[in-house]
Amino acid sequence: LGMGPQHAMQIAERLYTQGYISYPRTETTHYPENFDLKGCLRQQANNPYWAETVNALLSEGINRPRKGHDAGDHPPITPMRAATETELGGDGWRLYEYITRHFIATVSADCKYLQTTISFSIGPERFTCVGKVVTSPGFTEIMPWHSIPVEESLPHCEKGDLFPIGEIRLLEKQTCPPDYLTEAELITLMEKHGIGTDASIPVHINNICQRNYVTVESGRRLKPTNLGIVLVHGYYKIDAELVLPTIRSAVEKQLNLIALGKANYHQVLEHTLDIFKRKFHYFVDSIAGMDELMEVSFSPLAATGKPLSRCGKCHRFMKRLMFYFQAKPSRLHCSHCDDTYSLPQNGTIKLYKELRCPLDDFELVLWSSGSRGKSYPLCPYCYNHPPFRDMKKGMGCNECTHPTCQHSLSMLGIGQCVECENGILVLDSTSGPKWKMACNKCNVIVHFFENAHKVRVSPETCDLCEAALVDVDFNKAKSPLPGDETQHSGCVFCDPVFQDLVELKHAAMRHPMHRGGQGKRQGRGRGKGRKPGGRVNPKKPKDKMAALAAYFV
Repeated sequence: LGMGPQHAMQIAERLYTQGYISYPRTETTHYPENFDLKGCLRQQANNPYWAETVNALLSEGINRPRKGHDAGDHPPITPMRAATETELGGDGWRLYEYITRHFIATVSADCKYLQTTISFSIGPERFTCVGKVVTSPGFTEIMPWHSIPVEESLPHCEKGDLFPIGEIRLLEKQTCPPDYLTEAELITLMEKHGIGTDASIPVHINNICQRNYVTVESGRRLKPTNLGIVLVHGYYKIDAELVLPTIRSAVEKQLNLIALGKANYHQVLEHTLDIFKRKFHYFVDSIAGMDELMEVSFSPLAATGKPLSRCGKCHRFMKRLMFYFQAKPSRLHCSHCDDTYSLPQNGTIKLYKELRCPLDDFELVLWSSGSRGKSYPLCPYCYNHPPFRDMKKGMGCNECTHPTCQHSLSMLGIGQCVECENGILVLDSTSGPKWKMACNKCNVIVHFFENAHKVRVSPETCDLCEAALVDVDFNKAKSPLPGDETQHSGCVFCDPVFQDLVELKHAAMRHPMHRGGQGKRQGRGRGKGRKPGGRVNPKKPKDKMAALAAYFV
């Protein structure tokens, strides 16, 4: 009929709800013994398209259908009442006509024909020719597309007859690959391998069309797109069972066992969910393999992206690339070295003052989640290749333990986070004049010293909490310090001069953070508890700074 399976199912469901056909979502092809075949047939006795055939069957007797497959769900699709083309119109009538003709054919007589085989010789070569002549059309009378064409008949001949040779040709050809699958052929293969049901198969095929994995060509043939081919190869490369029909077929078999009462529902559910959960996590961990195939199959890396920062190896500009998967939203690629570097996600990336990493000479970039969020610089190479044993992949400069780099945790770390266990509050040196320090593990942000001209982390530490002291330099016109002073050095947590200049907030993140490096590390400025004389009661903080100090302890 030239209809897609999803469209055909939608029309069949409409015909069912209007009462013209029986329930279409069935896998059964066997009529029950008590099914009223003649009653359904009588309803079609007045239709001009097949009235003659129907009346002949009612008078001469029907040929009961051979035993089909009983799936135990619903009877085969059957016309339930008469209809006309005017009633249904268009595709509705075409599908109804097909169903009705098919039903009438199932109770019709067999098609009978005489087959003739002629053997003949041309010189030393023996040939055979087979022809058919219909003696009784049977069911093909109502389903003419199954009839035997007249061209298959052979002329009458007797043994020993001679015929002139009309033409002799010698053809040279090549073997050809099989054509693309039609939707009907795909459905047959899916049923063969136990993938889906008659109800769900049309949905599966419609999904791959809508997602641009295949296109429907002439003859309803499904041609895979580049995206579809890459996805299949990517799935196969990471986990072949995601492509092969084996695992889906096994699940379908388990569902059938549940329906037959031979398997426990909860055990099958738990087992299946566990399998797919493991496969999902393994796939996410291996997603880089899919990205690589995408890069090869689509636009070349060197031809995409915009120059951002310089490579530390060749000192040429690297380009920032955007990818197909949200798990890997952007990267830096050096076309000269042919190296690609992952970047943090869920934020903006820009060049950081053209400053370079002291370890590998790569230009630093700045990641930011917005003006209300947190930001930190990072070295693209160190982010992908941790330089120290206590670092993990995916750590920025705010977690780097380099002892002398001016952007590292060692130089900008102030004190232990007031909320999470492993985090360190690190000065955001790019945040002025609205200065802040942010936890390098969680989303805690401490705003302080607004409008300060300069904020610097001192090498000295607090005698009470061992947090790093902070040197603050204000403009004289906007200095909040007492006595019109412009400079002060003290502890963010303990110094009473700073108590009204510090505000605890949480970062406004665009999405949840997904970053590596959650292990414990000792960094500079982590508090280790107050000395006995300096403890503050955490239940009754005297002011905002005391509350922070209580958290800190």
